[in-house]
Amino acid sequence: MNQLRRMFASPQRLLLLAIGLLLLPALLTHLGLLAFSGDEAIRALVALEMRITGNYITPTMFGEFYYNKPPLYNWILLAVFNLTGRSDEFVARLPTVFFLLAYATTVWFFVKKHTSSLGTPIFNFQFSILNSLALITCGRILFWDSMLGLIDMSFSWVMYSMFMVIFTQGERGRYVQQFAIAYLLAAVGFLLKGLPAVVFLGVALLTYFFWVKKWRKLFSLAHIGGMAVFGVVVGSYYALYAQQNGLSTVFSTLFHESAKRTFVEYGLGKTLLHLVTFPFEMWYHFLPWTILVVYLLRKNALQLLLQHRFIAWNGLVFITTILPYWASVEVYPRYLLMLVPMAYTVFFYLHFKNKEIGSPVVQWVEGVFQVLIWGMLAASFAPLLWPAVQQVPFLYLKVGFLAAATGLLLWVYRRWEVHRLLAFVAVMLVGRMAFNWFVMPTRLEIDCQNLVRQTTLDAAQKLEGRPLFIYEESIGLEPTTGYYFTRETHQILRREKAGFDKEARYILDVYRYPVKYSQIAKIKTLWQCEDKSVVKLK
Repeated sequence: MNQLRRMFASPQRLLLLAIGLLLLPALLTHLGLLAFSGDEAIRALVALEMRITGNYITPTMFGEFYYNKPPLYNWILLAVFNLTGRSDEFVARLPTVFFLLAYATTVWFFVKKHTSSLGTPIFNFQFSILNSLALITCGRILFWDSMLGLIDMSFSWVMYSMFMVIFTQGERGRYVQQFAIAYLLAAVGFLLKGLPAVVFLGVALLTYFFWVKKWRKLFSLAHIGGMAVFGVVVGSYYALYAQQNGLSTVFSTLFHESAKRTFVEYGLGKTLLHLVTFPFEMWYHFLPWTILVVYLLRKNALQLLLQHRFIAWNGLVFITTILPYWASVEVYPRYLLMLVPMAYTVFFYLHFKNKEIGSPVVQWVEGVFQVLIWGMLAASFAPLLWPAVQQVPFLYLKVGFLAAATGLLLWVYRRWEVHRLLAFVAVMLVGRMAFNWFVMPTRLEIDCQNLVRQTTLDAAQKLEGRPLFIYEESIGLEPTTGYYFTRETHQILRREKAGFDKEARYILDVYRYPVKYSQIAKIKTLWQCEDKSVVKLK
């Protein structure tokens, strides 16, 4: 009983309890509601085809070799499918939530490990936990990437861990372990996403050893040992791959996947425009915590950063590893998720240091966060006036919860000054609950991928067990359509260009191919939400 009283007497513990109670419901509610789109469907489709063929070495999509990504994430998805006995959207997105939580825990571990004596106990605790929670609650992850079954969360976790291992082992002078673990993590990253893992490894190692002025270590036996670890892991897989398919196409495709967004592809004009707009675009995507970037504008910012080696490392490796993306035109924010915690580490460090010295900028920053909470409080009543969500179950109860929770957290934010940023984390999680309850159901009604899912599932019921093929190039590469048909029929959806079977069924573009047919069903495809037909050829 006394422990319970002490817990409820501590504002910090109360806030952490609230965050803990909100976290999983926020991340899991309606996780499987929306249909797959784009790359999500590719990952799941390749995994399903692995299960059907029993071939886990040479991935395929629509029965043809798939070269764009190595197979590790498909193996992970396949393992989850087999463990749960399901291959639906919720299950396919669960690994993303798991890797996000593992990633946030890793951030907390390394920040706590290297900054345990920065300041007061509250400073040290909040500094490590806020770095972790800010990763989960930044806008891009909380309202987008945490809901998608993509490679990027797992890849980012592995790459961040690699950056931290390079620093941690290097500072101890344990170079054998440094190179071995770093190259092992790079190998895992390569099997997830290909060449970007090698680029990140090379840049991070160069950055560290030139920073500590020990660049000769790059030519040491320890480094050669690390390369051997990478070679054994990656080489073992591709040795097996080479027994079933040649290596020239797979490596040329992996290289193209990494180089296609550069100056070579887009030319000088678009590259120059991207160089200017990139910082502002990334600042927007990782709000609200990027508001703290304002501290970098203060005269003492660089001096404060250089006072602590771990903080300096985060800033330095962030700058050097972001340069390849800054120079690449077509960059999605999810490609930068491995760099976000390093930027936040710098931002929170400057925030707490400026708070210690009583900087007026702190009042401005915390004032902005308070305005955002007021805005969320006002927005919590919006569903009552939104016609599209009037059929949501327990509408008034949900609105009441959002308003009460946000109002209470606003009171906490204003009253408990020391714990304001923790209160704001809880507000962000309440915002995600609102998103789950009211925004996602509206997307279910209007987004084309949901029409693709529904029409495909309806058509699959009319196949009556007959084989289904794609008539020549009737749907191109439509992984969403391919995934749902493959999941329902347990057969690979292949293209057929000759020897058509009149007893089979075909997905046909009736405007492109003027053949005689009888229509079985109509389906939607994602490309311009076009109609296609499932037919029997005459």
